[in-house]
Amino acid sequence: MRVVQLIDSLHAGGAERMAVNISNALSESIERSYLCCSRQEGMLKAFINPSVSYLFLKRKNTLDIKAVLKFYKFLKSEKIDIVHAHSTSFFLATLVKIMLPKVKIVWHNHYGNNINLSYKKRQVLRFCSYFFSSILCVNQNLVHWSKHHLKGNLISYVPNFSVLESVVTSNEVSILKGNLSKRILCLANLRPDKNHFVLLKAFQKICETHDDWTLHCVGQDFNDHYSKAVYDLVNELQLNNSVFFYGSQSDVKKIIKESDIGVLSSNIEGLPLTLLEYGLGKLPVVVTDVGECKHIVSNKDNGILIQPNTSDELVNALQYLIENEEDRILYGERLNNTVINTFSKASIVKLIVQHYNEILL
Repeated sequence: MRVVQLIDSLHAGGAERMAVNISNALSESIERSYLCCSRQEGMLKAFINPSVSYLFLKRKNTLDIKAVLKFYKFLKSEKIDIVHAHSTSFFLATLVKIMLPKVKIVWHNHYGNNINLSYKKRQVLRFCSYFFSSILCVNQNLVHWSKHHLKGNLISYVPNFSVLESVVTSNEVSILKGNLSKRILCLANLRPDKNHFVLLKAFQKICETHDDWTLHCVGQDFNDHYSKAVYDLVNELQLNNSVFFYGSQSDVKKIIKESDIGVLSSNIEGLPLTLLEYGLGKLPVVVTDVGECKHIVSNKDNGILIQPNTSDELVNALQYLIENEEDRILYGERLNNTVINTFSKASIVKLIVQHYNEILL
């Protein structure tokens, strides 16, 4: 079996990390595993295993004929059986499927926000879904939405899995600023659905009683209106000495190790890879009850689950973890057990390979 993971970029996003994780894991399970990045390379390229064959298309626009033909020739010469297209890469996969009908397309639906797609985008996706052999979804809401809006009989829930790896082995200098043992981490790109605003407002209240704690935001800055509004709010709330931004960072494992509480204040999620990474790093968490989060975090058992866009709940949850170190340690240990037992690489990859075999029959 020969399978290529298709992704638009290798910037540090959830779908991108899963494409790399799956391609790496499959290199141990199938004949040949490939990864194709269509538009933009990024820091995740450093995490691709040498055993994974890599292709970069340098695609400049949606109908870049040169890139489409390059991908077509690659699929044909390498005798690829399955194109596993992640998120928005489904359109390129559909174009080559028309040219190479024997190739199977698996579309991986990562984003909870797909439920709110505009009519035009939904119709494009619906048309392309006629060419999909199957659809994989990272939560049950997306399974239900896909069955209702898209074509295809084989639509399945397959959870994410995480592999905490480090590309830094000799640098012992701390990445994060602030006081040791008093750091809150938000590992999320600067996008509206991550709702940094409610987090910043909650953290301002935390500073009134715990001014030695600091907030650390790690994730890609797209230099747009949203990120400008986030920085403006930091200035308005006078949090410049307590809130720090680092952009995208490759050494997530080290950053989590340097942190004491993990937080996700999202309005929308699929199954956040960040939450699984927090768990692998034994980090106690506060997360919003969106997407599949409630199937990972049981409130007051292995973390704290709050309603989205509720600043007071977020303040209370963070304050509780700050003031109760024993529970912080306990929640982190229990979340680690949950992630290892339920979202392990071995079990999820086995599901994916079984899915591939089913569509190749």
